[in-house]
Amino acid sequence: MNIRKVPLPQGINEGMPPLELTEKPVSFFEFWPAWAMYAPVIIQCVGLSIKYRSIGLPLISNPKIPLSGMVGESKADILDQPKKEVRSFLCEYVTSTKKENLTSKESTKLLLDQYFDKGLSLPAVAKPDLGCRGVGVRLIENEQELSDYIELFPENARFLLQEKSKYQAEAGIFYIRYPGERKGKITSITLKYTPWVVGDGVQTLKELILADPRAGLLSHIYLPRHKENHDKVIPEGEAVRIAFAGSHSGGSIFRDGNRYITEALTQSLDTFFDGMPEFHFGRLDVKFKHIDELMDGKNFQILEINGASSEATHIWDSKTKFPDAIKALLFQYRTLFEIGHLNRKAGYQTPSLLSLYRAWREEKSWVVDYPSMD
Repeated sequence: MNIRKVPLPQGINEGMPPLELTEKPVSFFEFWPAWAMYAPVIIQCVGLSIKYRSIGLPLISNPKIPLSGMVGESKADILDQPKKEVRSFLCEYVTSTKKENLTSKESTKLLLDQYFDKGLSLPAVAKPDLGCRGVGVRLIENEQELSDYIELFPENARFLLQEKSKYQAEAGIFYIRYPGERKGKITSITLKYTPWVVGDGVQTLKELILADPRAGLLSHIYLPRHKENHDKVIPEGEAVRIAFAGSHSGGSIFRDGNRYITEALTQSLDTFFDGMPEFHFGRLDVKFKHIDELMDGKNFQILEINGASSEATHIWDSKTKFPDAIKALLFQYRTLFEIGHLNRKAGYQTPSLLSLYRAWREEKSWVVDYPSMD
């Protein structure tokens, strides 16, 4: 396979390694529906349920998180769990619930007062408290954009306003620590590249997106976000970011970063999770200053902590082979059952599948009304 390394434009993905491109912009399974990718996992789970005599063990893999973070978990409630001594790892945030009796401007003022009282400043990132895959995530540059976001947000739903990280580079780090063990293991690192196009002084933004080998295949993701600038001619050499949220389904480019796993980074995460008891399985979404410093376990900020349903997202690298992707998913769910089995032996009881179904229905009902993502 021919691989070429593309230098990163100034001001976009700063601190990341050069982006590796091949003649294959997306893999053949990269955007399959979930049921197709997870069919082998479902078959495995049936077998593991028989072996362990319970289908619900994954739901107690992280016993301090409702349903272990399989579905319907609150981002803020999880981010509230780390103890004071390790909270410096986190990007700070405040939460708000859209109220029927308040206008968007009134809600905006109350939220910004709370946000500024914590010593935070704009820009910030707004995101639903309940949701996944980057749905509803937006960059908020000013007060008016926050008011517009709240206006679009469903009533009685909660959201976070989180400080925008001081770093540009982003990664998803999958971490597993078995119950009773003092050290964990990083099993996956995904480098998340913000997609961009570069102007030539002739083509419009829409034309540049359609002409890009990868973006052209995913134009249905990118074009709706840039309707106002479709006909804008981009000056020669100017790079334009065409997505913000670090979500694969939202158009972010994922690359396998497993070669950057180090003992120093693992020790740093061990320190963090020492301050978040009984978290055993999941993915951290982080921003970092430079890949070398991330490998040293330094200068990174945690955006989100995802639980049992999170993926080792390096499988969405277009270079990943299908058998390797399935192998990674099977490993994850096998591990979930193993951890759940140990927690059951420690006295934790599995919740009912009805509670799982209700949480799924609730999350699904909110997601359809969230604002579009950036």
